Amino acid sequence: MRLPLLFAALLSLSAGPALAQAPRVDPKDLKAPPKLPEMAAPSNIAGAVTQVSDENVLLLDLSSGGRVKIVMRPDVAPKHVERIRTLARQGFYDGTIFHRVIDGFMAQGGDPTGTGTGGSKLDDLKAEFNDLPHVRGAAAMARSQSEDSANSQFYIVLMPALKLDRTYTVWGRVVEGMAHVDAIEKGEPPENPTRIIKASIAADKVAPPDFAALKAAASPIPAGALNLPPPTSGPQPPK
Repeated sequence: MRLPLLFAALLSLSAGPALAQAPRVDPKDLKAPPKLPEMAAPSNIAGAVTQVSDENVLLLDLSSGGRVKIVMRPDVAPKHVERIRTLARQGFYDGTIFHRVIDGFMAQGGDPTGTGTGGSKLDDLKAEFNDLPHVRGAAAMARSQSEDSANSQFYIVLMPALKLDRTYTVWGRVVEGMAHVDAIEKGEPPENPTRIIKASIAADKVAPPDFAALKAAASPIPAGALNLPPPTSGPQPPK
C-alpha cells in the first residue's frame, strides 16, 4: 500500500542517521548588531499621531457660551497661520462679531468694523490654496474678488462646502467646541451678533472667562446699534 507522501517522508527521516548537532559558536565571533539611523522628530501636522504644538492652536472664547479650539496648519498655509497668530496676540479679534452667518454654510468674522468690509492695517496676503477640504469645522480666510486679498476676516464651515476647495485658503480646523460655533447667531447681519470675547494662542495659556457669569450679565448687541449694512462688497465666500 502506498503511504501518504508526508507520512512516508517522516518515516524515512526517522530511519536515517541522527541529525548532526550545530557547532558551538564563540561569542567573540559574533558581530555587533547594525546601528539603525535615528528617527526624525515627530511631525506636528494636524491629524498625525503626535502632539500638536500649542503655537499652532487658536482658542476662541465666544459669547455663544464656550471655548473653540482650532488646530492651525502652518505646513500648508504658513503666512495665513502667522497672520492669525499675530492678530490674536495683538488682541485684534477681541470684541469683534460674526457679521455674516448663513445656516448650513458658514460663520464669518474677523472684521473690526463689523460690516464685512474692514481688515487689519497689515498687508493683504498672497493666496496659499491647498488640498485641505471645506469640511465641517474647517477654518479658512475670506477674501474679495482678488485671490490675494485675504487680510483678517475668516470663516468657519458649518456644513461641507467642497465647491470652495482650492479657491479659498483653508488654514485650520475646529477640533473642540464645534457646538459653540453652531450656536453663533445666524443672519446677514445677525440681529444679536455673537462676539469673540477673546482670541488667544494656546501656548500663551490664557485662561477662559467665566462663561456662566458672562451669559448672566450679557445684553444683546442689536445690529442696528452697530449700523451694520449687509456685507456685499467685502471679503466673503460665495453662497
